[in-house]
Amino acid sequence: MSDIIRLLPDSVANQIAAGEVIQRPAAVIKELVENAVDAGATDIRIYLKDAGRTLIQVVDNGKGMSETDARMSFERHATSKISTAADLFALSTMGFRGEALPSICAISQVEMKTRPEEASIGTRLVINGSHVETQEPVVCDKGTNIMVKNLFFNTPARRKFLKSDNVETSNVMREFERLALVNNNIRMSIDTGSRVIELRAGTFKQRIGDIWKNNLDLHLLPINVDTSLIKITGFISRPEYARRRNPLQYLIVNGRNMRHPYFHKAIMNCYESLIAADTQPCYFLKFDVDPSSIDVNIHPTKNEIKFEYEQEIWPILQASVKAALGKYGAVPSIDFNSDVLPVDPLPEGELPEQPTLDIPENYNPFAAVSPGNFDGGEFLGRSSSSSAKWNKGNRRDDQRVSNWDKLYSEFIRGKREEEKSFSEIEIKEEEDSDVPLPGLGEPTVVSNFCLQHASRYIITTSREGLMVIDQYRAHVRILFDQYMKKAAQGGLVSQGVLFADTLTLDPEQREVLKDVADELTGMGFALEYEEEDKWKITGVPAILKNADPRDLIYKIIESIMENSENYGNEGLNPAELTEKIALAMARSSAIPRGKKLSDDEMEHLVGELFSLPNPLYTPNGNRIYYLLDDNKLQSFFR
Repeated sequence: MSDIIRLLPDSVANQIAAGEVIQRPAAVIKELVENAVDAGATDIRIYLKDAGRTLIQVVDNGKGMSETDARMSFERHATSKISTAADLFALSTMGFRGEALPSICAISQVEMKTRPEEASIGTRLVINGSHVETQEPVVCDKGTNIMVKNLFFNTPARRKFLKSDNVETSNVMREFERLALVNNNIRMSIDTGSRVIELRAGTFKQRIGDIWKNNLDLHLLPINVDTSLIKITGFISRPEYARRRNPLQYLIVNGRNMRHPYFHKAIMNCYESLIAADTQPCYFLKFDVDPSSIDVNIHPTKNEIKFEYEQEIWPILQASVKAALGKYGAVPSIDFNSDVLPVDPLPEGELPEQPTLDIPENYNPFAAVSPGNFDGGEFLGRSSSSSAKWNKGNRRDDQRVSNWDKLYSEFIRGKREEEKSFSEIEIKEEEDSDVPLPGLGEPTVVSNFCLQHASRYIITTSREGLMVIDQYRAHVRILFDQYMKKAAQGGLVSQGVLFADTLTLDPEQREVLKDVADELTGMGFALEYEEEDKWKITGVPAILKNADPRDLIYKIIESIMENSENYGNEGLNPAELTEKIALAMARSSAIPRGKKLSDDEMEHLVGELFSLPNPLYTPNGNRIYYLLDDNKLQSFFR
């Protein structure tokens, strides 16, 4: 048998590595900005064209590279950050693998200009798909200017799976926020072609306020804890400012962003009894630990970090968060040592007017009164004559109410008659069972007999058996079909609001709102641009009931952001966007679980549901009802 194992060419190996490191334009920006930070830059500028497809340019004023270093930086596993395996346990830089630049140049066309401070002339390097085309001297500023052009030009399959420009720009802005938050001492700016953001160098709290605005920095509580194991600094939000949508939650360790569910749970436990169950707090926390006690080399993006002392850090983190909530809590404490507030005496000769009571003469509340003749007329302020008339007209009712045995027997007799009529209906339906079922084989409700269980489920009967319906999901299905029918008939009618709600959006949320603006207008929403990150809701769909328009817009944006990974190259088409908006509207307006329904409401809901062409599932695929046939019911009693 011939040998079949062989070394891959460097160009192929680099493209494979690029699949791990570079998935989209945001990943390119992350790697290039981290390199600029490691180079000691104090000013980093980012430029985009076509959301990074055509051009990504990162300019910094760092220490730059010599002619040899510039060429070596694009070789795989070439790095200045570490030299031995032991250095992995004492990392003080963002990069260390030597994979970023070779991975980037393997799937793009790269042009780099760089000059160290001590040199009078710099180096220009042009690489096309890992192939070095040009290296020559050039006059340039101190630092590095790197341009990545035509991303994924030689891997069309991967370029095909890039999302729409708005989605990719949203991902870039999210990555920019993370990088800017970590490096608050560096001046940073980004130009996406449609907008420019410039962030000054400042404190951690100033950077939070500059990125998210909306006076967020005024709602934060500081944390500053220093132990021999870990130092924790940063800010957490007050409980009253917890968010239902898009909470800002950032954990930073040794200057590196990380995701850590274990520490997230520790923080959430501190807020457990302070915020609503459907809200989450914002937090921005920095951990400083011994580099040898963490391992950052467990994930290609370096966002997942393993701690050696997780169990020991947990109580420190919880204690620091609880201390901040207790020290700066919004609930005021009572000072028992303070002086009593002075009270001015009433002016001399002025006495308050005494109240008068209109009590009938000879009224005795303790007098024995028989249930049949006491009507409370005098006690309620009626005259004796009017009380007599009222008592005379209602004496028959009083006598009937006092006869409890008779009342109870009538109740029992009524229930028996109802059960008898219900049995007759069942017998009649069994006789007519050869009648074909309407629709696509859906169960047919044979009576208006409905019961509600746990204020969540409606129980009724059909030809096939016992039916249990989720009232919330059923109403979502009904409303969704109504909204889609109205949209197909020319759009929903908009109704102006008396007091306009204000939307304050993050950069990635603004990009999504631009993407769905036309569809929102067609569904009856009216939005007015106010300033850079704020919009006013001046109109809502007239058909919309029991929903907060402001919260609904946030839900629509969040729904589209959550499904951004399913976008095609051109994003969601208008029909798909309309469906997502209609579903968000239906979920916000539907009857909530836990609401008590009357018999008429249950009957109407069930009737509306089974008049639809597909009553079994909600628009997003959740089951609406379950059917227990006779065989299933009999199996319970075997």
